Amino acid sequence: MEFPQPLQAPGPIRPITCVEMHTAGEPTRIVWNGIPPLTGTLLEQRAQAKSQFDEFRRVLMLEPRGHYDMYGAILRPETELVSSGKAHIGVLFMHNEGFSTMCGHATIALGRFLVDVDEKVFPRRKELKHDSASQTTTLNLHVPCGVVEITVPTLACGKSDASRPVSFVSVPSFATAISLQVPVPEKYRWAELRGKTAVTADFAYGGAYYCMIGAEELGFPGGLGEAKLQDMDRATKLLKDAVVTNPDLQYLTQDIRTAEEGFLYGIMITDTRLGHVSASEGTAASRAQLDVSSEETGLCFFANQQIDRSPTGSCVAARVALAHAKGSLPGGEKRIYNSLVTRAYRGLSGFVGSVFDDAGTGGGDQRSVRVCVEGYAYYTGYHSFVVEKEDGLGVDGFSVRDIAL
Repeated sequence: MEFPQPLQAPGPIRPITCVEMHTAGEPTRIVWNGIPPLTGTLLEQRAQAKSQFDEFRRVLMLEPRGHYDMYGAILRPETELVSSGKAHIGVLFMHNEGFSTMCGHATIALGRFLVDVDEKVFPRRKELKHDSASQTTTLNLHVPCGVVEITVPTLACGKSDASRPVSFVSVPSFATAISLQVPVPEKYRWAELRGKTAVTADFAYGGAYYCMIGAEELGFPGGLGEAKLQDMDRATKLLKDAVVTNPDLQYLTQDIRTAEEGFLYGIMITDTRLGHVSASEGTAASRAQLDVSSEETGLCFFANQQIDRSPTGSCVAARVALAHAKGSLPGGEKRIYNSLVTRAYRGLSGFVGSVFDDAGTGGGDQRSVRVCVEGYAYYTGYHSFVVEKEDGLGVDGFSVRDIAL
């Protein structure tokens, strides 16, 4: 793949070169040149990016170069797991609030991108394994929560095949609570609760921690088919606050294997009543997915109330682990997970999730599994961004939503 030359600018301006992609409508801005100096383990690099170079994230994610719901990935060719041979390359994920532990939609996009580039961008590109029988290439990506294995359909020329889905195998995923009564103190209640003092929700991990709650349970009897985004935005924000401020609920974001503490990343509103995609709808790729067991549509608010256009890959891993723990998704069966965007546009396909294998930690409803997530990603363009030191507005990025009027 040929890339445009970075903008040759005089003086202190250093170009930041990015490739733009989307996965089921959700953007991924892949940063491969002009990255600040980050050293140490991947988690140390993440901490360094947060503490010393957060303006780099803001410049690329927020306006005037991005927008409130932009998402990004910073390539990290050197990490401790790359050095040990467990991974081929590392990555840091970023969004409107900070840096994620995992991102499934970006992982799918990165799979195609890393197969398509050369050693100048991806030093260990020649180490990737190609299977001639399945016409796929596999690579191990070091993400902040561990290593995920990506399988990329590949053409005879060695480039990625956009007509077939990319898949990845998640880190061990698990449920932390099923049908939990979550108390909602008065100061966190939203109008649609109509007097309720608690809601029933599920919690699970798929590289990040999520709360899954039905639209009707959240107070919206019309479901996602009659979604009012502003009202759902407020309801999910208050629900998230009710969970994270309750010390009795800290276990919901605790690793069942290691007891390591995490944080609640997103709220997924689910709706199983929107029905299946008919055989006459969608692309050939989406019709090929119709042999799955069932379908579920969701709307995810993550980070600082950012809306995911895709079905949310890491949350698909969490939802598959949750469904498996409930006994509603046996091993070997697949399920389609849609977002409002993938249901609305015929040219987009939802993500397909299935149990890949038992992660070997046992334990009934909290059994840990690795999940296979499949989806399609596409290129949308290239950018070479610059920042002029005299630009008081563009040097740090801004968000209209955060301006106090």
